[in-house]
Amino acid sequence: MSTPVRAVRQVKPVLSLNKAEAHRRVLNLYRAWYRQIPYIVMDYHIPKTEEDLKAKIREKFYEHKDVRDIRVIDLLVIKGQMELKETAEKWKNKGTFMNYFSETVEKKPSDFMSKFLSGHD
Repeated sequence: MSTPVRAVRQVKPVLSLNKAEAHRRVLNLYRAWYRQIPYIVMDYHIPKTEEDLKAKIREKFYEHKDVRDIRVIDLLVIKGQMELKETAEKWKNKGTFMNYFSETVEKKPSDFMSKFLSGHD
């Protein structure tokens, strides 16, 4: 009997050819978001300061700090660029944009006693 031959498949890069190039793309996206912050505050009339937005952008980037696969990094950068374009072109409404800050909002009570004590319906 012959032993099965395992083939190693070479995958094409999405955008970046190496980690340094992927890192450069991430930093460029981060800077682009930072440059857009004053316009976001002005255009969306949100009850957040520029510092709040900077902290949220930093948090969103740090969520993916452990990703090492270049293809995944490239896809995250592409998604980030799409989000930035949607935000900059004002294709999002204020409510959609404020969903980014929903994690910091206190959750409503779910059981009867907690609802009763907090005064929620």
